[in-house]
Amino acid sequence: SGLEGWKLRRALAFARCSASAFQSAHPCMRLLPGLSLGGFLMSALLARSAALNAAAAARRLPASTCGRAAAALPRLLAAPAMGSRRCSGLRMADQSAVAEAPAPPAPVPLPTNANEQLLRIRHSTAHVMAMAVQRLYKDARVTIGPWIEKGFYYDFDRPEPFAEKDLRRIKKEMDKLIGLKLPFRREELSFDEAKARIEAADEPYKLEILDSIVAKDPDAPITIFHIGEPGKANWWDLCAGPHVEHTGQLPKDAIDLESIAGAYWRGDEARPMLQRIYGTAWESAEQLAEHRRIQAEAKRRDHRALGKQLRLFSIQQEAGGGLVFWHPRGARVRRLMEDFWREAHTAGGYELLYTPHMASLDLWKTSGHFDFYADGMFDQMEVEGAQYQIKPMNCPFHVLTYKDEKRSYRDLPLRWAELGTVYRYERSGTLNGLFRVRGFTQDDAHIFCLPEQLADEIQGVLDLTETILTKFGFTEYEVMLSTRPDKAVGSDEIWDKATSALREALGAKGWEYDVDEGGGAFYGPKIDIKIRDAIGRLWQCSTIQCDFNLPQRFGLEYVSPDGGREQPIMLHRAIFGSLERFFGVLIESTAGDFPFWLAPTQLRLLPVSDDYRPYCDAAVARLKAAGIRAEVDPGGRSVGKQIKVANQDKVPILSVVGEAEVGANALKLEMRKGGELGELPLERAIEVLAAAAEKAVEPIEAL
Repeated sequence: SGLEGWKLRRALAFARCSASAFQSAHPCMRLLPGLSLGGFLMSALLARSAALNAAAAARRLPASTCGRAAAALPRLLAAPAMGSRRCSGLRMADQSAVAEAPAPPAPVPLPTNANEQLLRIRHSTAHVMAMAVQRLYKDARVTIGPWIEKGFYYDFDRPEPFAEKDLRRIKKEMDKLIGLKLPFRREELSFDEAKARIEAADEPYKLEILDSIVAKDPDAPITIFHIGEPGKANWWDLCAGPHVEHTGQLPKDAIDLESIAGAYWRGDEARPMLQRIYGTAWESAEQLAEHRRIQAEAKRRDHRALGKQLRLFSIQQEAGGGLVFWHPRGARVRRLMEDFWREAHTAGGYELLYTPHMASLDLWKTSGHFDFYADGMFDQMEVEGAQYQIKPMNCPFHVLTYKDEKRSYRDLPLRWAELGTVYRYERSGTLNGLFRVRGFTQDDAHIFCLPEQLADEIQGVLDLTETILTKFGFTEYEVMLSTRPDKAVGSDEIWDKATSALREALGAKGWEYDVDEGGGAFYGPKIDIKIRDAIGRLWQCSTIQCDFNLPQRFGLEYVSPDGGREQPIMLHRAIFGSLERFFGVLIESTAGDFPFWLAPTQLRLLPVSDDYRPYCDAAVARLKAAGIRAEVDPGGRSVGKQIKVANQDKVPILSVVGEAEVGANALKLEMRKGGELGELPLERAIEVLAAAAEKAVEPIEAL
């Protein structure tokens, strides 16, 4: 519509009127004598789309400037021959846009809270925000205000809800306080003195915090931090620090208040609902700008919005929160994920299990889950007078499978894997798309092995983890080894042996890792692997966990070489973590633009008119028989509209089908991301696309 549409229509009208003369005269067209009018129109439309995408990505141009891309068509039509059969308007547009656009600025490295100065800035900024709130809103009571991964928050109890406009007012007040360079002062008090001050200030939440400090450690020091000079009006809160020396050390142009949310006090739905103000703080304005850029990009990639737009999944409130409905397009991707997972595990020496979705409550008492994880389990159900529990984990089922037969040391190691659906209670306020749900499928596996086999088994798990994650495009990891906590089961010897095996496997793999001393579970040391996505975010994904607890609780054993009975070592491990969460991460990392092998629809045929639909239907039948996920546009719209819809659906390969394609029994394959495969005989097109899918590469690499 508008000027942009008029320019494009004028250019396409010119193309229609002079297609014959153009094809005979233009050097690029002489390289493609079989190019149909439909194919040319598609090239022109996709050229414009590719130019827009490349230029916008390089320059981050606003949408209002996109209309200028229509003016690129005359330049495309006048471009010299490229000396290749794949010379086309699309390819030339892509190169032209990239050549004309300046390189994007290098991203600004963002520090983490491991940077102590940044941590001090964030913690101090949280206090300044709370001070500003209580200066502006006298009825606001404070609760807690910690630093978090990207900034800070503070929870307030106030009769009136905060509005977005209040954030601007609060930030303005914060800037004033920063400008005053007020000192942060630490003061240590007795319990009675602290209690008296809190009661005088009428801050009931602080009083509860004080009581919890003393309940946890009666000898713990009670400290408060003041903002302001002694003897003058100042603000204070219970706090252990650390802080900057004075408010003037806070960079006001690197601080922003971002959002308002609700949060129950102590995370308990039976307690008061508080108002949480989130903020971010950095060391410089440049870092804040980079943070905002990443936030904007993350919003564009939000898996909840893309899941709806691309018709991948939904969460139906009529069925209940946190329960995922996989729609046909999403289910196709899930099937591919599962198929590759099974193939990789079978090749890695695993056997696959299927276990029930519920079990007697006695099983969960034996495993310890009922004692330690009852808050995360749904209520029990009664079956013929007995209590049954829907499963929150798969582990006890694999343990019972092991116990079902007498095992010899010769049988070990046993590697059992399962895509097992589990159910865990999550508060409604914590549910978050695919990232936090109540029913999900874990890619669980358990290995039962001898102590001397442990290092090799861990090495095998790391190799398999790398194989699977790399297949889905994740090649950068952050690895953490967590060691024995103060309270633990198992002997010192077995802990030392297991921890050494984890270190040995990581060393053999050549992966760098950090150590969280004392951060292991009470039942064994572990390795956690975070994957880095396309925009640099880290996601907790894979886990390898030694377990000395369940074999002991269930009395697992094997017959040793001397005929004695020994307890096997058990390894828990997951690579995806859960299919739902991993799929959410995958959507956001790819922005819903899946690689060709994983795309829900790999090829869409766009008939110029219904006259060519029988050919398209027959071609799709042959493509599907070869395992290619192909479909025909449902019709009832112009070629231009078909292309637009295919772009919105992020279909990687498109083919406009007209008289030339039907006559030649061929397909002209265009890559949505730029470039084309040219016109190929149908059988050759099937061969190329099938090879690309099998090798997990883009089709142009399979030519």
